[in-house]
Amino acid sequence: MDLILTAIAEMAQPFRMLMLVIGVFAGLVVGVVPGIGGLFAMALLIPMTYNMDPYAAFALLLGMGSVTTTSDTIPAILFGVPGSVGAAATVLDGHAMAKKGEAARAFGASYSASMIGGVFGALVLAAAIPVMRPLVLYLKTPDFFAICAFGLSIVAILAGSQPLKGLAAAMLGMLASFIGIDSIAGIERWSFGQIYLWDGLPISLVFLGLFGLPELASLLLRGSIQGNAERPTYAGMWQGIRDTLREWPLVLRCSAIGSLLGAVPGIGIAVLDWIAYGHASRRPGPGPKFGQGNVRGVIAPESANNAKEGGSLIPTIAFGVPGSASMSILLGAFVIHGLVPGPDMLGKNAALTISMVLSIAVANIVGAVTCLLLTRQLARIAQVSAAILVPLVVTFIVVGAYQTNMSAFDFLLVMLVGAVGMGMKELNWPRSAFSLGFVLGPSLENYFFLAYQISGWSWLKQPLVLILLGLAIAGVVRQTVSWIKARGSTGALPPVLPDIAASSALTLLGLAGVITAMLDFPFEAAIFPAITAGLLTLFSLLTTVQTVLRWRKPVSPGAGMTPAGEWQPSDGPALKGNLTVLGLCLALAFLVLLAGHLAATFVFVAGGIWMLGSRSPKMALAVAAGATLCIYAVFDLLASQPWPAPWLAGLFKAF
Repeated sequence: MDLILTAIAEMAQPFRMLMLVIGVFAGLVVGVVPGIGGLFAMALLIPMTYNMDPYAAFALLLGMGSVTTTSDTIPAILFGVPGSVGAAATVLDGHAMAKKGEAARAFGASYSASMIGGVFGALVLAAAIPVMRPLVLYLKTPDFFAICAFGLSIVAILAGSQPLKGLAAAMLGMLASFIGIDSIAGIERWSFGQIYLWDGLPISLVFLGLFGLPELASLLLRGSIQGNAERPTYAGMWQGIRDTLREWPLVLRCSAIGSLLGAVPGIGIAVLDWIAYGHASRRPGPGPKFGQGNVRGVIAPESANNAKEGGSLIPTIAFGVPGSASMSILLGAFVIHGLVPGPDMLGKNAALTISMVLSIAVANIVGAVTCLLLTRQLARIAQVSAAILVPLVVTFIVVGAYQTNMSAFDFLLVMLVGAVGMGMKELNWPRSAFSLGFVLGPSLENYFFLAYQISGWSWLKQPLVLILLGLAIAGVVRQTVSWIKARGSTGALPPVLPDIAASSALTLLGLAGVITAMLDFPFEAAIFPAITAGLLTLFSLLTTVQTVLRWRKPVSPGAGMTPAGEWQPSDGPALKGNLTVLGLCLALAFLVLLAGHLAATFVFVAGGIWMLGSRSPKMALAVAAGATLCIYAVFDLLASQPWPAPWLAGLFKAF
């Protein structure tokens, strides 16, 4: 008790509380802007803590890191664009609710679940630090592989009525994650001689293209996010809060998932999101299907991802093993302030450790309350015309993508992945399964190879491995059997040539992957990609056969839709919307390279609003000026870094 009182007294000092509040608001801003991410922001803030005392420094850093997964739901719910990788699962039901006029309810459920999850994670951190070391040391490499494999089995649930497509999409995502320099053998894999690809495909760009651009195309067709004229009310927000309180068992279970698995090194936030979402979808309860606006699909991932912060801090403090990428950066702050993770953090620095717990808890409360106060105003964005929203969101996606590596390949990658995402959405291939495979691929490969290198194939006999792999296989089999039984009554989609062409192309891609991996890579770099490519070939081939042999009959409205929220194939209007969004991205990319990101933003937003139907030039210019100021504040002041010289500047120098 004396230590707790000491920690409270230390944190109650005005400067330290100010640093905590500044960290919270910085985290909220970072979470809203797609493409930045908490990892970059934490790296940016650490140099600012050099002259601070440890209490103030960690209040600032943990205040920021604790709430990025609170505000990243704002673009996820409104635009279907995950503000960070931790909001990808929230997109599925949160954006569906916004389209039905329930944005305020989705925000209320999200923020209240985030607050409870964050506080729960802090309490778990406080209780688990003394006992966590032996538990984490007990887990071996094969156990980590089994945990990741169990997470991957969720694709059978995410794919819903199309389990084969889900499995094929997951294998495709895993295959894409292997692009770049292999961490085991140190050779290039499928980088085609491009230095840009040596570090692999940036996950933030993949998620922006996969989820963001297809939803913007749909937004253009609808005319606004919300499909009806109902105005958001505080009643909607309170309904979302009541939903969270009513689903308190789900909140606690998913918070436990986030905090406990967050303490396992290598299990990232994107994985936790999908595991929590898959857990909730096993018991959907009343209301719409998952992916079509079920509030439980918002509550579950938001509870888990905020609880993760407390969990990932456990191994970091206990014995210096970062529980996540952001914790690896936080270890740098330990070094700067002369702190050594381990027994000292529970001994002479115990008050500082307790202050970290308090920082996480208070940050989640302040962040959630701040967002709740803004819920009604944020929900009104759902009524704004697509002619205004689409150019603005495209600007943040494209400029945010460019600041990742400051390369023209950033633009190209986002548009290519966006085109793939559009095709997957129209042909009913679950993008959620692709994203989960992409996130888990590197971890699965590393754990697989290390387990094989240490124990050969005998690691498959270990009890925990057998249990987790058995549960994973049982989940896939159960979903497949359910699909077979319900196939005749749900009205499956009729065979279509684009669907057959897509699955056939993936079959050929899988074959090419197997051949090139076995011929061009050494064994240690080839074994897991070859297995993955072989499974992609198998599942794609089975999907092709299934599509060809599927019984032809009329499809009732809504039939064939998956719980992952994918749509049935569309025709002319959808193609026009997709091409328009890709064209807008291409135009802005050209303007950024030509004139720089600030001038390009002003010209693009003003021109885009005018071209998409706005009749007020003054309003277009005013919105463009505001967007330019926001881009400057975020990408030049908050995330200050040198930008490449635009082509026009080079021409002026030449003359």
